Amino acid sequence: MYNTNINKALLLWYDVHKRKLPWREINDTYKTWLSEVMLQQTQVNTVIPYYKKWIKKYPTLLSVANSDIDDLLKLWEGLGYYSRCKNFYNACRIVMNDYCGEIPSDIKKFNSLPGVGPYIAAAVMSIAFNQSHPAIDTNINRVMFRYLGLKNKTNYNKKRIYSKLATFNNLRPGDIIQSIMDIGSSICKTNFVNCENCPLSNSCKAFINGNPLLYPNPKVKKAIPINYFIACFIQKNKSMLIVKRKNDDALGGLWELPMIKVDGLNNRSLFNVSLKNKYNINLNINYKIGNIVHSFSHYKMNISFYNCEIKNSKFYSTSDTNYIKWITRKEINNYAFHKANHKLFDLLEKNNV
Repeated sequence: MYNTNINKALLLWYDVHKRKLPWREINDTYKTWLSEVMLQQTQVNTVIPYYKKWIKKYPTLLSVANSDIDDLLKLWEGLGYYSRCKNFYNACRIVMNDYCGEIPSDIKKFNSLPGVGPYIAAAVMSIAFNQSHPAIDTNINRVMFRYLGLKNKTNYNKKRIYSKLATFNNLRPGDIIQSIMDIGSSICKTNFVNCENCPLSNSCKAFINGNPLLYPNPKVKKAIPINYFIACFIQKNKSMLIVKRKNDDALGGLWELPMIKVDGLNNRSLFNVSLKNKYNINLNINYKIGNIVHSFSHYKMNISFYNCEIKNSKFYSTSDTNYIKWITRKEINNYAFHKANHKLFDLLEKNNV
């Protein structure tokens, strides 16, 4: 049985207050899907310019499937979580090959595509196909914990939220979901609430109990581990050496200056041995250029950056040009690099190297 009054209140609020976003008011499942992929663990304001650039260059699913992954990664550069881009590319190719270019409207089939988890599947089915599937992102989760007056983020309470959302339904399930998303992004934030303007406040237990900000209990933050690396700037004439990361890690497919993980800040001997094993490079380490720290979601990179030169001449003729290239600084924009590597480029400029 549906919560008719809640549906009406949410939709009335949404029709007046909904965010104007470039992927809304568009009857295009591809664009809805792309937006949800980009919005994973990323703020809306960050996503909008990336989304617009992407759609301008790749307006259809077919254009993505026929593209080159290196070009897609370059367009994605700076948005982070690059596995999203690679999964979306692979999923588009599967849709073209296995579904004749039609994004499946069956949630099980859609959920089987690379990178499509329960949330994206439910969101796309609701918004693009008008099917009722509770989609729970960070904003919706927070709103519903407060609405139900729940404090502990247990699996039992998460199931209660899912069950309650399943009752929020009518002929516009996608708009119901997006209305709760927008409430969470604008008036029911982590550290700020505007309950007077919330359509759920009359039946929200956290509001009735007097202090919505106490719901839910804050997540205990874990210490972020620090991984140490040594990177080298190797120059030949006016070109520098870059290498491509293999596809089996989170930053796979991106380019970087030669870089090796080490067990401490100054393990230069291990660096030399590791580079020789990985790239067949024998180096002289000339001097330290500087040090940078960059934070990803699950760890920090602490990178010591050295000016180096190659000792073995055979490297120049035997290196794999698919994964090792010499480029000028003017060519940096032709390749996709992770943000930590751009900080190393900044060090080069800052120190006039």
